[in-house]
Amino acid sequence: MIELTYFCPAMDKKEEKIIVGARDLFMKYGIKSLNMDDIARQLSISKKTLYQIVSDKNDLVDRAFAHVIEDECCRVKDVADKGLNAIDELFEVSKVIVQMLSQIHPSIHFDMVKFHPEVFKNRQSQQQEMVYDIMHQNLEKGKKEGLYREDLKSHIIAKIYIARMDMFFDGETFPPHETNFQEVYMESFRYHIRGIASDKGVEYLVKKVKNQQESQ
Repeated sequence: MIELTYFCPAMDKKEEKIIVGARDLFMKYGIKSLNMDDIARQLSISKKTLYQIVSDKNDLVDRAFAHVIEDECCRVKDVADKGLNAIDELFEVSKVIVQMLSQIHPSIHFDMVKFHPEVFKNRQSQQQEMVYDIMHQNLEKGKKEGLYREDLKSHIIAKIYIARMDMFFDGETFPPHETNFQEVYMESFRYHIRGIASDKGVEYLVKKVKNQQESQ
């Protein structure tokens, strides 16, 4: 069972609607392109109301992306609760991540690093902690099931996975006009699972991919 920590404080419905609305706007348009007037107008509220919820744009960005992480946590927990084997679980988690990546505006990573560095640092740290726990527990589960190699050092592989994830958003390594987050992630995912699977796991993986292709 994957233990997940929630990052958002309790909110009433009005507050949550504003934070989620701002999150969706950032995802669609990026962060820098929106000022507080734009956000209030898009959410059909007054700027005064917006400032009753957050102190400034930096606070809004922080709370919006805390909500992104919590949403990711909830979706991954739903996968973990299904009781799937390690490979199936990893496939389902990858679907969650790809779906979330597809909603991210290409400038989000750059905007966060340049204009909201402390928010980026703190939220990235929380997200990495979550991903580490997910991957470490999945690796241990896969070893017990015989689907992953017995000699895997789970704590090292989980950290390598996190380090590779940081590259997905590197605009120089993967320019947005040449590729997208989803493509980069899926190639990395296939690379990862082939590297950790045992002979039994590879056999299961080949059958799973074949069945998926035949059902499409």
